[in-house]
Amino acid sequence: MLYYLFSYLDRNYDIPGAGVFQYLTFRMAMAVIVSLVITTVWGRRLIDYIRFKQVGETVRNLGLEGQMQKAGTPTMGGIIILLGILVPTLLFAKLDNIYIILMLVTTVWLGAIGFLDDYIKVFKKNKEGLAGRFKITGQVSLAVIIGWTMYFNHDITMRQEVKLPVKYDAPVNYHLKNKVPVYTQDIKSTKTTVPFYKNNEFDYGKVLKFLGAGSERYALVVFMFFVIMIITFISNGANITDGIDGLATGTSAIIGITLAILAYVSGNVIVADYLNIMYLPNSGELVIFAGAFVGACVGFLWYNSFPAQVFMGDTGSLAIGGIIAVFAILIRKELLLPLLCGIFVVENASVIIQVGWFKFTKKRFGEGRRVFLMAPLHHHYQKKGFHEAKIVTRFWIICILLAIITIITLKLR
Repeated sequence: MLYYLFSYLDRNYDIPGAGVFQYLTFRMAMAVIVSLVITTVWGRRLIDYIRFKQVGETVRNLGLEGQMQKAGTPTMGGIIILLGILVPTLLFAKLDNIYIILMLVTTVWLGAIGFLDDYIKVFKKNKEGLAGRFKITGQVSLAVIIGWTMYFNHDITMRQEVKLPVKYDAPVNYHLKNKVPVYTQDIKSTKTTVPFYKNNEFDYGKVLKFLGAGSERYALVVFMFFVIMIITFISNGANITDGIDGLATGTSAIIGITLAILAYVSGNVIVADYLNIMYLPNSGELVIFAGAFVGACVGFLWYNSFPAQVFMGDTGSLAIGGIIAVFAILIRKELLLPLLCGIFVVENASVIIQVGWFKFTKKRFGEGRRVFLMAPLHHHYQKKGFHEAKIVTRFWIICILLAIITIITLKLR
């Protein structure tokens, strides 16, 4: 909203300094600052209010050191994260930008599902919370909206070089590259980025090319399948990772910074041209959202680090996982998520492996066996005697390494 206000003032009244809101980096910085203020200053008041209402965490005794001391810690703190994301985005982003609209829908949608789950647990005293099938239905529904919009919305395009004459009706752009004329078009495409592959590009429309001519007509089905799988897996991965103080919050902040860098280079025509990566017109606005996301995670970490004064609950964990997944899909970097979100992937996989192996051995040998001392993986290390603060710090370090490798893949082909 402030973007439109100051743009109007700059055009009509020539107020000194009003034009600074035209700069993406300035608005991103302001989004980070406002998000930090909201989550730290106002967050303190919300934590006190939650404690006053006795909205505390119910803890099951799993035999972990220091676990029972967390009983009664305020939960549903994910509301702080949601506000830290939504308010700065509404203030500083272009609200008519399709990418921003989809991210706002994602935040509210998954935040509402998580809030309902927490509400049932806390106020209805039902430890199971929202039934798993309803969570999955909500995630899949969101994925369908995101996938359908990306496939059909004409404002979501990618720019590619073309040779004249062109067979498309879209207008042709002209610029000089190394003093050589280059012609480009903004077109609809099912291409995305894949690491360690020629040109770093992968086309969903060619997945079923073994079916022969006309297989491109199934591109939407293939794309939808990938979108659904990615959003549900990463969202649940973040939810599972949120098991010890500060782990999911700090990891998400690191991932958010990386996504902000990827969004900036993908949305800046000069940088994208220099790196020889796909340029996505108008996607640079996502940097504002990423700034608010990182600020919200870091601000919440102020209270969520060990010993935690508040837990985010599913209100926060489902939302941040879904935000990361949808953000990566929008900037066509979703196939980098297994690397960038390696912590979420491993945590999720540890649960799948543990449950699957237990059921298999119980059916095969009559007695269930375990791969890990406890799943998810961070509880395995707690059982081995590691303090949770040490586990969190080491997971953060691994996440930083994965983030650096993810950025490097832009030039590894």
